[in-house]
Amino acid sequence: MPETTTATATARRLHHIGGEQVEPSGGDFFESHNPATREVLYTAARGDASDVDRAVRAARTAFEDPRWRDLSQTRRGRLLRRLADLIEENAEELARTESLDNGKLLREMRGQLATLPEYYHYYAGLADKIQGDVIPTSDRSVLNYTVREPLGVVGAITPWNSPLTLTTSKLAPALCSGNTMVIKPSEYTSASVLRLAELVEEAGFPPGCVNVVTGFGAEAGQALVDHPGIAKVSFTGSTQTGSRIAANVAGRFLGSTLELGGKSPNIVFGDADVANAAMGVIAGVFAAAGQTCIAGSRVFAHRSVYDELLERVAERAGTIRIGDPLRDDTELGPLAFADQRDKVAGYVDLGRSEGARVLTGGEATDGDGLGGFFYRPTVLVDVHNDMRVVREEIFGPVVAVMPFETEDEVVALANDTEYGLAAGVWTNDLGRAHRMASRLQAGTIWVNTYRAMSPMSPRQGYKSSGVGVEHGQETIKEYTQLKSVWINTSSAPLGDPFVMRS
Repeated sequence: MPETTTATATARRLHHIGGEQVEPSGGDFFESHNPATREVLYTAARGDASDVDRAVRAARTAFEDPRWRDLSQTRRGRLLRRLADLIEENAEELARTESLDNGKLLREMRGQLATLPEYYHYYAGLADKIQGDVIPTSDRSVLNYTVREPLGVVGAITPWNSPLTLTTSKLAPALCSGNTMVIKPSEYTSASVLRLAELVEEAGFPPGCVNVVTGFGAEAGQALVDHPGIAKVSFTGSTQTGSRIAANVAGRFLGSTLELGGKSPNIVFGDADVANAAMGVIAGVFAAAGQTCIAGSRVFAHRSVYDELLERVAERAGTIRIGDPLRDDTELGPLAFADQRDKVAGYVDLGRSEGARVLTGGEATDGDGLGGFFYRPTVLVDVHNDMRVVREEIFGPVVAVMPFETEDEVVALANDTEYGLAAGVWTNDLGRAHRMASRLQAGTIWVNTYRAMSPMSPRQGYKSSGVGVEHGQETIKEYTQLKSVWINTSSAPLGDPFVMRS
């Protein structure tokens, strides 16, 4: 957890509530550090229940404000397009802010920021396509139609690994549908989400449509989930936290969208292009230092290509350039904070004690003298599906590689997990590709690629990997409620009052 302080630092980040920069009610701030150097970047407001209450009230006021409530769906789309343009105009600043805050490669963040406006353009186009239906009835004098209406105030809790992208997955469809939002970003990565809120105001959204309360999960996050003024919670993070949130909101009959953990299989068949598959494995688990819920951290290779794949992956893992994420030639930045690096190191030590062999990596490093929270890309072998390092989400640059013999065997191994977020398949057999896509228990299946995504393509976790849909048209249902309207158009006297009409 970031250090806390009551000092007033030069670079301070305040809450964004009702269109204003707001001091924390308790007067406390906490430090956010650059994970590559451990240097203090800024201090952020330490929010509590009173700050959350103020933000929810501001969001509710904005939701009921005619400037937002009565705005046409087409004009909502125009605001989203303007926001997309502002993100594009400020892409370099946002990319650098996020890279400094969580240690991701600047070139990766530039890539994310280049595509991020597409999410807002996509939902801008959907804004005036949200519509209901006319339902046939047996009585021609009765008109029955449906409408989709916004929920109200959405509480969003977002993680530290991709703050802007994962906030956008919630914010864009929520605004498109006419909701307002209170966001609690991770305490490790507050800066980019606060800057996004400023751009929302600049785009012309009424004040209070988007509010940001910074702070810790146990204080601000829990207060947001508990607040009686929210209509829904959208959360991305660990399965354990998601389970607690689900239980909380279910007891109050609120909706939730939960994108949770993963332990995704990446399966390489004997007929695959092994060179491409090896690059897919590298991309699937070492990109973003493995700090992604869709990491392909369980690799199953057919025995006929196991040795070749392992050699390629281990050789490339050993040459990955570790260092300053702001440099264009860096390939692996730090883990986001000290506890995360310690968690990764602890899992590798656990793997050793379980009998796993470290083929490459397996140790912390200072990142070429930077002194940050770096960990070398690690390949584990001599592992099996019952080991904790294979079953539990590590969220770091660690991959376990296992051989298999048959299609049925690997399907059973791949599905033998509590998670079901994603899976990769590498094969040149078209029939096998479709069979595997059908048999694997995961919400996203990639064939001969990995980590591909689009705002147009819905994604959903199976099993303990989540509830609800993000991206695509389907997510609009997550942020609206359905109303059925019945109108009797006849002036004739009503019939028997004890008989149901249809």
